[in-house]
Amino acid sequence: MASAITPIFRMFDETKAREFYVDLLDFQVDWEHRFEPGMPLYMQVSKGSVTLHLSEHHGDCSPGSAVRMETPELQQLHTDILSKNYKYAKPAIERTPWGTREMTLTDPFGNRIIFYTES
Repeated sequence: MASAITPIFRMFDETKAREFYVDLLDFQVDWEHRFEPGMPLYMQVSKGSVTLHLSEHHGDCSPGSAVRMETPELQQLHTDILSKNYKYAKPAIERTPWGTREMTLTDPFGNRIIFYTES
């Protein structure tokens, strides 16, 4: 059985991906790969124990994917995101009927990240 899972999200614009994942969500870029200069980018970003791969390669994945990430610091994450005044998202924390509190963010490519905590 695998010990780690790394979601791959499709991206179309490196600048917008960095603005969302690095500037807004405080992920760090671990590494980048291109087969040749000017070719599509494949990169890894991470924050704490969360690792994501972002790919411009059309065959790697479809835009519009979703992933759920548990975080005990949901309220602080929400406060941090709102303080950055990102013009494309003003997320709210919602209480769900199944007993979690959740905040959903959609990246510039239609991929959703649902941050949640048990409440």
